[in-house]
Amino acid sequence: MIITRTAKQCGQADYGWLQARYTFSFGHYFDPKLLGFASLRVLNQEVLAPGASFQPRTFPKVDILNIILDGDAEYRDSEGNHVRASAGEVLLLSTQQGVSYSEHNLNKDRPLTRMQLWFDACPERENPLIQKINILPQAFQLLASPDGNDNSLQLRQQAWLYHIDLCAGESLSFPLQGARAYLQSIHGTVHAVSCGDEKQSLTCGDGAFIRDESNVTLVADSPLRALLIDLPV
Repeated sequence: MIITRTAKQCGQADYGWLQARYTFSFGHYFDPKLLGFASLRVLNQEVLAPGASFQPRTFPKVDILNIILDGDAEYRDSEGNHVRASAGEVLLLSTQQGVSYSEHNLNKDRPLTRMQLWFDACPERENPLIQKINILPQAFQLLASPDGNDNSLQLRQQAWLYHIDLCAGESLSFPLQGARAYLQSIHGTVHAVSCGDEKQSLTCGDGAFIRDESNVTLVADSPLRALLIDLPV
């Protein structure tokens, strides 16, 4: 079963210094039916104005994954750690209790655009505090996984995150680990096809809940960039 959630159905925010689209309940946007999906707690697309910052704040025990789409960011914590990430890079922060984190758009003359995902972290798992990789020029890439396979970022959770980059007319089939997955179009139009040939169309900013499918096929109707999050538990 594939159930779409269009960009227009998501929560929206415009604070001047920040424009955001929220897939799940976040900040002022609350929907009791959309508190997350399996271990995926947050999936936001946000644009920070030139020079804007998120001030230091603490988090629950989550893995925060930032995919930089455009611009340059710096992340700092109250322990003195800091790291920069630019367009085409993916950064994973393994948050710690009692530590605060901030985010800064380093450019004074251009916005910062990024995707941000939060995954619940297993309490017994401890990973490196900061991890970073580059997005490669290939059709699909494993960005994050529980064991760090294929040079991916290592999550404190049973979840697999793929980056997809297809030309118009190309297709890919993905075997899924379990009963749930989430598909997010970053830009472009795609058809998601289930094992039973159910077909749903997504365009820029749209997402889809995938349930009880052992495999999903993605067919790009235009140049496509997307995320597929495999959530077996």
